[in-house]
Amino acid sequence: MGITMAQSFERQAARTPDAVAVISAGRQLTYRELDQRSNQLARHLQELGVGPEVLTGIAVERSVEMMVGLLAILKAGGAYVPLDPSFPPHRIALMIDDSQAPVILATQKTRSRIPQGASRVVLVDDAEEISGHAIEAVPCVSTRNDLAYVIYTSGSTGKPKGVMIEHRNVLNFFQGMDAVIGPSSGVWLAVTSISFDISVLELFWTLARGFQVIIHPDEGTQTIPEEIRNHRVTHMQCTPSLARMIAIDPNGLASLGGLEKILLGGEALPLALIHQLRQVFRGDLYNMYGPTETTIWSTTSKIDGNRAKVSIGKPIINTQVYVLDPALRPVAEGEVGDLFIGGDGVVRGYWRRPELSAERFLQDPFLPENRIYRTGDLARILPDGDLEFLGRADFQMKLRGFRIEIGEIEASLESQEDVSQAVVVAYDFRPEGEPEDKRLVAYVVPKAGVDLKIDSLRAALASTLPEYMVPANFVILESLPLTANGKIDRNALPKPSPEDESAVASDLPRNQLEQVIADAWRDALGVKQVGLDRNFFDLGAHSMMVAEVHMQLQQSLQREISLVDLFQFPTVSALAAHLGGQTTAAPLTNRAEKRLAARQRRRG
Repeated sequence: MGITMAQSFERQAARTPDAVAVISAGRQLTYRELDQRSNQLARHLQELGVGPEVLTGIAVERSVEMMVGLLAILKAGGAYVPLDPSFPPHRIALMIDDSQAPVILATQKTRSRIPQGASRVVLVDDAEEISGHAIEAVPCVSTRNDLAYVIYTSGSTGKPKGVMIEHRNVLNFFQGMDAVIGPSSGVWLAVTSISFDISVLELFWTLARGFQVIIHPDEGTQTIPEEIRNHRVTHMQCTPSLARMIAIDPNGLASLGGLEKILLGGEALPLALIHQLRQVFRGDLYNMYGPTETTIWSTTSKIDGNRAKVSIGKPIINTQVYVLDPALRPVAEGEVGDLFIGGDGVVRGYWRRPELSAERFLQDPFLPENRIYRTGDLARILPDGDLEFLGRADFQMKLRGFRIEIGEIEASLESQEDVSQAVVVAYDFRPEGEPEDKRLVAYVVPKAGVDLKIDSLRAALASTLPEYMVPANFVILESLPLTANGKIDRNALPKPSPEDESAVASDLPRNQLEQVIADAWRDALGVKQVGLDRNFFDLGAHSMMVAEVHMQLQQSLQREISLVDLFQFPTVSALAAHLGGQTTAAPLTNRAEKRLAARQRRRG
């Protein structure tokens, strides 16, 4: 039978039963308590038919109940399917329908996110239903070759695709992390949604190695520095974008300095961020790379010294990486080629998508008994043997750590009644030399005679796609540019403008507080003007930008401002009113008057 993910946790629970395993929002469970509660729920799930190869949904907010639910599904023998409660109901329904999950775990809080009648819903926080089951260990019914989880990623056809990961894939990854990070335990701050596979390192490898895991709640990032300090966190993993967001604030940057190990991955790691972190952080810093299809991280690089380039390092244990030409022959050192990954991390394939699986998972030309995965990434081998990541060869992309298939957004746009054609690209709005600020831009051709409303189009996409997949900017065109052979010429698309073109003179700031807020958002968005009642996020704002604005406002106003306020009051007028400004109060200072007059002259 062999060890499984659940058994790896159970062995650790037997070694340290009284140690605290998980903490979240002031609640905690020891290893013994987590083991026993998950045993009870696992028995209940088995009574409902959960067992090997049975996909089981979980839509639970980040809490100790989430960890109980994940372990219970694995102990029952099933494979968990993460259903992020923050996703639009349409997307959750689509994943439930495609996975055919007969049982879904939820809580009283998230129950309403599950479509009625879709599956049997079990409430993890319903003690009456679960507490009657035995707390003793549940006999293992899984093997290393059974599914452990199925994670849905963005799909190029407009439909998310489920990636099937087996226990053996994850256990090999665990061995790889033992070699990279080391055997010593500590306190790990888990910040990643379970809808992304890097959460497996934060939640399962850690608990199998004796860590205390702090589960960051669903409340933004503003509490992360406080959590690091209060819980004396030693280890943390996140995207470079999140690390930059934390490091923008001096208090946040200082908190990172207290960590022992930081793992960064999910997108390209900028040299500037490394230099910023090294101002305060003296511990081990890692750059991690790997697609979901090869189980979390496939290569790692420990960042030492001052490098001119940031590599993605070398493969972890039992993993092979190849840089090949179109004929699947190795390219010479230093030449650019397609990156393929083989070894024990290569997963089973895509759920109910055999054609796509055959296209992306190939026989290893050098080890015919194995398979390799075509990543779609470009890379080259550096003189020291490390790999350098050079971007995508197709239209898939990473944006602030989120994996996005451009085709899925385009398909969603073209499914709208008034849209004839649509193309989506990622455009960097920041001037050269400044930190990257990529935003999704949609170029849309309306159907003949239609006056397409961008706000309505944005709202329609938000009802079906996760927030990070809704374009920040929309450009309406009469037709899309074509190449000589009739294909869409993405290079000829007009440069998008981040301007708030709806702003008029009456939208200009009316008092000093509104001026300060408008200036902060104008600078962050790279625009000349922000209308008083325009939603910042409709203009292209994202969480990284919010952190920058938050810091600027606190410095300009010389007062403490909650980061949450910027999300709750996403317009100049609303935020000013909340912070105590009145639309007829506080006349503009001379400096603000001059700035406003100059801006009015530029407009007219």
